[in-house]
Amino acid sequence: MTQRNPDLTLALQMADAADQVTMSHYLTDDLQVETKPDQSPVTEADRACEQLLRQRLETLRPEDGQWGEEFGQQGTADRRWIIDPIDGTKNYLRGVPVWATLIGLQDGEDFPVGVVSAPALRRRWWASTGGGAFTQDPDGRVRQLQVSGVRNVEDASFSYSDEDYWRERGAATGLRRLIQSCWRTRAYGDFLSHVLVAEGAVDIAAEPALFPWDMAALIPIVTQSGGTITGYDGGPALERGCAVTTNTHLHADVLSMLQSPADAL
Repeated sequence: MTQRNPDLTLALQMADAADQVTMSHYLTDDLQVETKPDQSPVTEADRACEQLLRQRLETLRPEDGQWGEEFGQQGTADRRWIIDPIDGTKNYLRGVPVWATLIGLQDGEDFPVGVVSAPALRRRWWASTGGGAFTQDPDGRVRQLQVSGVRNVEDASFSYSDEDYWRERGAATGLRRLIQSCWRTRAYGDFLSHVLVAEGAVDIAAEPALFPWDMAALIPIVTQSGGTITGYDGGPALERGCAVTTNTHLHADVLSMLQSPADAL
């Protein structure tokens, strides 16, 4: 299937190259870490990985635009590649294996290709429009993704990152309500919460403050597995700067819970 979609084939090849760069620095004693102006950390691996992927795109997709976390936007084309070289940098520099390279393709309002590669977990997820969503397990087995059939919030498993920024989003009370209502709550965090919804292992994921490079690769993986990903008000996630991911059955109820007049800005 990937051979029939040259963009997905390229994204998977880029993920292979990214894995080599990120794993070559992971758990090393001399990893160089700096603090960016927004006080978030960045490592030499983040920058080296994004530079490599940008070079690949400049050679193989010179007409496409680029947007990466570390080096910003390049080009003005509606069709652009959105890259997060290491989603979960704080995990990466502390030796926690929950981090991944995110590679998404945006074409206007559509997101036709997405790849999430987590080499320290020996896991990968990918999707293309009309081609379905898949994952590769640590044993190399490839399986198609399908969201869960859970239809009641009381039976749902909910994953999020942390409690930062929920009040700024106007959803602190909604978060508490959702936590109290769900059958199970865990903070798996970052990309992992959302791809677990695509797998059907989790039913709800939500994060109140995200950048486009945090979400672009996730959108096709979630939607092609039967899920829904939007902003907190139901609008496009990238435009809203936040993401609510569900198995679709629960989406309207979750959005309603997260919206609370008590937290209005």
